[in-house]
Amino acid sequence: MPSDNKLTAKDVALIACFTALYAVLGSVPIFPILGAVGRSITAAAITAPIIGFLLGPYIGMLPATLGGIITFFAGNFYPPSFVSGIVTACVAGLQCKGKRVLSILLYFLFFVFFCFYPSIGPFWLFPLSMWFQTIGLLILISPLGSLAINNVKTSSNGKLVFSFFIISLTSTLSGQISGSLTNVLSAQAGILQLPKDGWKALYESLTIIYPIERTVIASGAAFVGIPLFKVLRSANLIRLINRDGRKEKCP
Repeated sequence: MPSDNKLTAKDVALIACFTALYAVLGSVPIFPILGAVGRSITAAAITAPIIGFLLGPYIGMLPATLGGIITFFAGNFYPPSFVSGIVTACVAGLQCKGKRVLSILLYFLFFVFFCFYPSIGPFWLFPLSMWFQTIGLLILISPLGSLAINNVKTSSNGKLVFSFFIISLTSTLSGQISGSLTNVLSAQAGILQLPKDGWKALYESLTIIYPIERTVIASGAAFVGIPLFKVLRSANLIRLINRDGRKEKCP
């Protein structure tokens, strides 16, 4: 967020553009959601890391929030996906802005709250399901996470692909964890239906599925985001979009 905590006209314009894009892509399904009949992970999941990457954590959360609200009126609103998009944009933005410790803390908190949720958390029923989420946390705290942030400035295509993929993967995994926690809380509150075959069966079925989903999402974000990032950088628009770039990791 800008140091004066005020949005400029450019910020508002960018938020409006990305909100519209996020809302439109929120109606394009790419994966069915196990345990939620008629619900899908949408193309907005690919957009969320890109928005955070370009706009930063705080401004980046606004298009995900506003776009999610628009999907409510369009009849596509799903609480876990709504929360997931916001968290993904935030964690991607935090990493890109060099706020690595804060991104790790946010990921870790969602991880612990979901994993150890009383009686029905994965730790109690099927801990193996957390294997890929654990890898995401280890990547985030390892030198790989730091290297991904530092390589954002590089002119090397290979290093840029690596950076974009790692930041997108760890951020979309944080979104997946927060969405799963929201699903548990919503089902417990009666807002969403409980899994038909129980929580353990759901965790077992997701053990292999969600790593594939998140890898595809991260790959899609890198595929779309890198050309966009390069165009904006070559046109000298990165600092326009990310106003704090001179102070942080992103150029």
